[in-house]
Amino acid sequence: MACFFLIGVPVDKKENKSKRNKKPWPTKDAMQQVYEKNLWGSGTSDFYSGEGSHKPEIVKPYIDTLIAFLTSFENPISICDLGCGDFNVGKELVQYTKNYIAVDIVPELMERNSEKFQASNLEFQCLDIAKDALPNADCAIIRQVLQHISNDEVKQVVAKLASYKYVIVTEHLPKGNFTPNKDIISGQGTRLKKQSGINLLLAPFSFNVLEERVLLSVTDENGLIVTTLYRCR
Repeated sequence: MACFFLIGVPVDKKENKSKRNKKPWPTKDAMQQVYEKNLWGSGTSDFYSGEGSHKPEIVKPYIDTLIAFLTSFENPISICDLGCGDFNVGKELVQYTKNYIAVDIVPELMERNSEKFQASNLEFQCLDIAKDALPNADCAIIRQVLQHISNDEVKQVVAKLASYKYVIVTEHLPKGNFTPNKDIISGQGTRLKKQSGINLLLAPFSFNVLEERVLLSVTDENGLIVTTLYRCR
């Protein structure tokens, strides 16, 4: 294969070196930029968490599935929503819970959510779910969040999930066979561009659970959006 040179350095080697030297932003800064520059689209609001939080064919089946889960309990349970985004989805679930703690890493987003969405059983907290202690609840919801963060940060999150009785994870996965858990730099993108997706039960995460059950799978043009229930204790 032909190899072209620039100032004595092969172009292909220079490009590889550039990729190796690419340094990640702090996750908070990366996510702030997503909203500031409308990298997931602008929608019709000041903060927009993308089609995954607004497209009816994705959102409605998810909400219906979560409502069915929440109303299956004799007494309402408490929810911790880890990565609540613009809260277009979470706002539909609050009424079915004992209390609902919504968490995200972007301060401006959480200030806006606190002003826009109010209920006696609803609370917003600005936290980094990889680094900070997580709120207590019966069930944690993590909807299309882990797909945006590095393996190291996913491992930090997974280490805390055993404290919840139930964990409901939604992830965007490629169609067909794929290699799970390829690493990425935290930010706007996902593992789909690497033909990969998150599987928490496999290395390097090895999430130890008592039960795993797929609640929902929705097909879109990029793959499958799969919602899985884990029972931890």
